[in-house]
Amino acid sequence: MLVLVAPGQGAQTPGFLTPWLDLPGAADRVAAWSDAIGLDLAHYGTKADADEIRDTAVAQPLLVAAGLLSAGALGPSAAFGAVAGHSVGEFTAAAYSGVLSDAEALSLVRTRGLAMAEAAAVTETGMAAVLGGDRDVVVAHLDAMGLTPANINGAGQIVAAGTTEQISALVAEKPEGSTKVVALKVAGAFHTHHMAPAVATLEKAAAAVSPADPALKYVSNKDGLVVATGADVVARLVGQVANPVRWDLCMETFAELGVTGIIELCPGGTLTGLAKRALKGVPNVALKTPDDLDKAAALIAEQTA
Repeated sequence: MLVLVAPGQGAQTPGFLTPWLDLPGAADRVAAWSDAIGLDLAHYGTKADADEIRDTAVAQPLLVAAGLLSAGALGPSAAFGAVAGHSVGEFTAAAYSGVLSDAEALSLVRTRGLAMAEAAAVTETGMAAVLGGDRDVVVAHLDAMGLTPANINGAGQIVAAGTTEQISALVAEKPEGSTKVVALKVAGAFHTHHMAPAVATLEKAAAAVSPADPALKYVSNKDGLVVATGADVVARLVGQVANPVRWDLCMETFAELGVTGIIELCPGGTLTGLAKRALKGVPNVALKTPDDLDKAAALIAEQTA
């Protein structure tokens, strides 16, 4: 069973969209999306520097647009048995599985990015990756320091979130058994109570869409459960803004479903990296540039033969 996954914020790098715009029809699709949401996606994906695309209000729609472009280049979704997304990648997954249209996903994620950027501006906050160590020990350490385990990613990685002072204290005093704490270049404490104001904004915007039920198994990053209705998917998209991402549980569900291959949408690499450690032996392809499409096609052909 092939699983399609979509990465979250932090996966973007300057110019990463450039080669994708050379695909037939890609530039026109991106131009139409840009007009619809009032953001020049082509500019930010090709010419903007790292600081510009770190802006939450820019990064989120840019990542979803890139994911949708690369998904379209893969062909019909019938090849995949399940789909999932990490954080904002869930909007890409929702569109690919038919819950939302591309336009609805991008409109909602534009609202989400703006609202989360506004929430992040209230208090100076940040995130840091804790590498290694026992999960329960790490979580207890974070709780004691007033930090939130915002992303429990599995494969020995937990991302903590809180105020900049709390993050600095964590870097100076890593949990017992952990090998490293790395402060991340993100613009806020995402998936924590600091993002609560953004939930209400996104909830209001989401009320305007009419979601369909997913056409393939949709694995939620809230708890790793397979979600059967479009209404439940959208409710989870809204709630996850201020709640932790449990990618570890998603990977456990992939294993239970009998995963035999994983393809990560553009800008790929993060989630396949986690899968290599947590789902050993499962072949995977990360779509970083269109050159990777041939490898993805070969994996699809092998899995569906």
